[in-house]
Amino acid sequence: MRAADRAAPAETRGETGAGARTAAARIAGAAREAVRRASTVSLVLYALALGAGIGLATADYATRGGYPFGGVAVGAWTAWPRTGSVGADPYARAVNARRGEIPLAIGEGMLLTAAQDDEGQALDATCTYTIAGITPPARAWTVTVAGRGPRDPERTIVREGYTSTETLRERDGRFVITLSPEVQAGNWLPMPRASGPVRLALRLYDTPVAASAGTLDRAALPAVTRTGCAA
Repeated sequence: MRAADRAAPAETRGETGAGARTAAARIAGAAREAVRRASTVSLVLYALALGAGIGLATADYATRGGYPFGGVAVGAWTAWPRTGSVGADPYARAVNARRGEIPLAIGEGMLLTAAQDDEGQALDATCTYTIAGITPPARAWTVTVAGRGPRDPERTIVREGYTSTETLRERDGRFVITLSPEVQAGNWLPMPRASGPVRLALRLYDTPVAASAGTLDRAALPAVTRTGCAA
């Protein structure tokens, strides 16, 4: 066999080997590119999921309790004069939407809440308190209590609040409402739950102070005083 004839298969084999290496390199490159793209997509999806989770968690926290902004502190009470106005902040609107409540407009009245007593201690369902004194001038008012958190389905709802027309008063017009887990004489307001924090709400209807909450005097609002707690 001539030398040229023997060299031909070797050259063919070389070309075949080079083509195989090129194809393998292309496949490896395509695989690396696919991995890179998959990593980028996974990172984007992770960032989107993380952002959505943080956003939902912070929105839930901001609207779960009371109004986060716009309150005017007056002793144990906090007045919320703008939660029902056209200029209410987005958080107040979100809280109202979550509660399913229609807040009092400035011309209708004003809401005040209390989550602590006059000493600055959080209201506790295992303790007894007196809500005593007077209220600012108003055509009518209500005092209600609610637990902060899910209601105990096994707990019987006896009473959730008092109105200005049914509250027993002293001769000078002052009143004393006893907030307690145990039955009390007079204006007894039972605790809404066996334990945990609670919040009071005082709603003043058709009151002139709705447009000037900043001028409210502490003496014009009922005092919230702790008188004892369960052992």
